[in-house]
Amino acid sequence: MHDNNHIYSVSELCRETRLLLEGTFLTLSIEGEISNLSRPASGHIYFTLKDDKAQVQCAMFRTPLRKVGFKPDNGTRVMLNARVSLYEARGNFQLIVEQMETAGEGALRQQYEALKQKLSNEGLYDEVHKKQLPELAKKLGVITSSSGAAIHDILTVLNSRFPSLPVLIYPVTVQGERAKHEIVDAIELANKREDCDVLILARGGGSLEDLWAFNEEIVARAIYNSTLPIISAIGHEVDFTIADFVADYRAPTPSAAAECISPDQHQWLSHLNYLAKQLSTAIYRDLSDKNQQLTQYHHRLKRAHPGMQLQMHAQRLDDYQLRLLQTPKQILQQHQLRFAELKSRLVNSNPIQRTHTLQQRLSFFQQRLPLLIEHQLQRARIRFTDCNRGLETLSPLATLSRGYSISKRDSDGTIIKSTQHLRLGDKINVQLIDGTLTTSIEAINENS
Repeated sequence: MHDNNHIYSVSELCRETRLLLEGTFLTLSIEGEISNLSRPASGHIYFTLKDDKAQVQCAMFRTPLRKVGFKPDNGTRVMLNARVSLYEARGNFQLIVEQMETAGEGALRQQYEALKQKLSNEGLYDEVHKKQLPELAKKLGVITSSSGAAIHDILTVLNSRFPSLPVLIYPVTVQGERAKHEIVDAIELANKREDCDVLILARGGGSLEDLWAFNEEIVARAIYNSTLPIISAIGHEVDFTIADFVADYRAPTPSAAAECISPDQHQWLSHLNYLAKQLSTAIYRDLSDKNQQLTQYHHRLKRAHPGMQLQMHAQRLDDYQLRLLQTPKQILQQHQLRFAELKSRLVNSNPIQRTHTLQQRLSFFQQRLPLLIEHQLQRARIRFTDCNRGLETLSPLATLSRGYSISKRDSDGTIIKSTQHLRLGDKINVQLIDGTLTTSIEAINENS
């Protein structure tokens, strides 16, 4: 209840009215015809929704407008989901539109949701019924319009990725009343002929009504009953049809369907080249092993041949006969050699001969011994002279003889090397060549 004595400002009244409207009406559905449509640079649209008796102002902002699958225009009958509001700046009653469909799509959407739920309850979407796509298709069947953009996109992708894949086109109408029957007939024909091992069911984008043939129950059941795996590629990525849920694989676009069923020819050729090299290497290795085995078998066969055996035994018999004839002569020669060896050892072991040899060596050493001793003495004298000269050179006495002296601290005999080691009055001993002096420090003069 508002106080009747309260005086409202215009802005306060408009604000209260807006809050009242927005709090009373939740999001509602409304149908009518668009008129007075304007499209400012902001990306929002403003229009009047009317029927034959009344009209209401509407605003639809840029974000929900992007989700509309068609371009709104004057004269188009639409179904709106909107919120009731008030534009305070002008005091105008208006609707804020959140969703927009063409007027016929509302009933179609209800049919779509009902059939989608029905088939889901029957299990037609379950993964257990999905058939595996072939790793490499031998022939691809495409069910689509022969003049549409979908077949062009599919063939373009296949020509780029794997042009050797054969394609069989089953031309059908993809929109209108006849479309669902032609699609079902094409699926059944492909299964009956078994010319292909995978099918793509495709068409380009469009509104819900345009795609309705792919939401028909007979089409969904034909896909489910197909023994050939079916890829659905219907509309754009945001479009979902009943056929997408039943199909064995759903591709967002016809081009994506062609990509998923065809390998990249460059990768495939690279892999084939690798396999060819592996096969060639394996065959070469196997042939080499077989040749080696054949050679071994050949040698073993030659050794086992009766003629070879006879030749070997005949040669061995000749060898035994020759050895039998040569044995007495060889024994005599061996005894003669043994006798000569023992005679030589006896001669070498004779004491007289050994004594004579030792006497010769003793005489030789007696002759060389004085010479060696004299040579060693001479080398020792030279070395002694060199050492003596070095000692004289390094001797402190030699340094003293040239006029130098050695100063030592009297208290501990430490050699003085620097004036910093001395203090006035310190006693020092100065050693000369012929004696020692004892003196004390009276002055210290350092070099600057």
